[in-house]
Amino acid sequence: MKRTLMWKAVLIVALVAACIGGITGIPKGWSWRALRQSTLSRIHLGLDLQGGIHLVLQVHVNDAVRAELSQDVQRLQSDLAKRAIPYASLALPHPKSHPATLVITGVPLNQQAAFRRLAQATLGANFSVHSLPASANGFVMHMLPTAVTTLKNRALQQSMLTISNRINELGVTQPTVQQNGLGAYQILVQLPGVDDLGRVRQVMQETAQLEITLVKAGPFPSQAAALSQYNGILPVGETLLPGRTQGTTSGQWYLVTQAPAVTGSDLRDATANMSSAGGWEVDFSLTRDAGKRFASFTSANRGRLLAVVLDHKVQEAATIEARISDQGRITGNFSQQAASDLALVLRSGALPAGISYLEEEVVGPSLGADSIHDGILAALTGFVLVAGFMLVYYKGAGINAVLALVLNLVILMAYMAWVSATLTLPGIAGIILTIGMAVDSNVLIFERIREERRNGKAMASAVDVGFSRAFTTILDTHVTTVVSAIILYLFGTADVKGFALTLTAGLIANLFTAVFVSRVIFDFELMRLPRGAELSI
Repeated sequence: MKRTLMWKAVLIVALVAACIGGITGIPKGWSWRALRQSTLSRIHLGLDLQGGIHLVLQVHVNDAVRAELSQDVQRLQSDLAKRAIPYASLALPHPKSHPATLVITGVPLNQQAAFRRLAQATLGANFSVHSLPASANGFVMHMLPTAVTTLKNRALQQSMLTISNRINELGVTQPTVQQNGLGAYQILVQLPGVDDLGRVRQVMQETAQLEITLVKAGPFPSQAAALSQYNGILPVGETLLPGRTQGTTSGQWYLVTQAPAVTGSDLRDATANMSSAGGWEVDFSLTRDAGKRFASFTSANRGRLLAVVLDHKVQEAATIEARISDQGRITGNFSQQAASDLALVLRSGALPAGISYLEEEVVGPSLGADSIHDGILAALTGFVLVAGFMLVYYKGAGINAVLALVLNLVILMAYMAWVSATLTLPGIAGIILTIGMAVDSNVLIFERIREERRNGKAMASAVDVGFSRAFTTILDTHVTTVVSAIILYLFGTADVKGFALTLTAGLIANLFTAVFVSRVIFDFELMRLPRGAELSI
């Protein structure tokens, strides 16, 4: 038995050493300041503790639906040309109010059956095809509601991934980017330790919906001048876009095709470079398939104007002088920072839909410092009161409980350092609750030992029966609480997840300290006592 206890003691000491190493890491020196700095670098504080930026973004998922339909229009036009099926117009008649609807008109009666087969083959099972009135000689094609919902959800997930990529390139530590459960298609973004809201907004606002499309007419000096050329009604399949707010296209408007030749999803890379004129520009390259498609497009439209559209604004318009394959550039009087940010946004992935800000809040570091102070004060107060009660009520055995409680907290903090978890104010609340749960386990064990002693059992036998019979109750209470905490973590917000994480880790550590460590301490005390002597409990 003595040999077994020694191995158990070695295991506990090794675990304590590993946990302390996990909390402190490898300090740059052994002074108190070096240890403190190393420990703080291992424990990541959340937004509510160190300050930062809190954002709630609304994703305009209909943009993704319209973009998908624009690609469908392009594929359908190509297939119609290959099959020699004539038509008058093919477009999205109501891109804002009904973005999932396509309308084709002017299909000859003798070609309508062939068109229906072609549409079903090109668009797939996600569309329903219905005939228009006989006078229109056409069809209306609706994307099915299930397909629209899938597309919107995919746009939300892709937006979260793109935003995460951009934030990671900014070098933010432990950011939070997740779906906001308080609204439809909303994203919660929390950036601990960041206070430059302007820079964050600049990068986040750059939706970088890159489109390269054909200019049908323009430039016009104003929107009214452009509309007057068409009696206020634009041609089907075309849209009017403004030029960028600075540079040569300021105040100009262009009529461009709605279906782009290339979009941001076709990009392979983007970098900021110095131009030959001494300014800054953004060079980009396309994927292999997009390069082939763009080469065919530019070959067929030599001599015409090509528009580079960023976020629904014409960045530049240039004449296609030769075939262009997989390389291009965006110019426009960029500063070095602006060119770098634009390249970052394009490189991290184009957002599939536009975004707008519903909430934005900057949490100052002083508020975070107050939260840390209050949270630590609450945890220490709870620990001292609980430890004092255990020492007074259970006497010598109370020391056992306090040691197990301290080790529980050490294991919990080491776990958070090892997995780079973020400590939030609700997480501190979870630690405080863990203290109460840990003491509850010791109370169950100690009271069971007292009961066995009142029934006449010897001290060693009472300790053995007390631990074995209390274990089932302790295990049941911990498992039920851990299951609840896991559900909170899976479906809760970022703050709730912090609470659930610390509570779960603390409860698992408590099973080890309250049952294993506490038992080892009791066995050592029993081994040292003379036969028949009583433990202080």
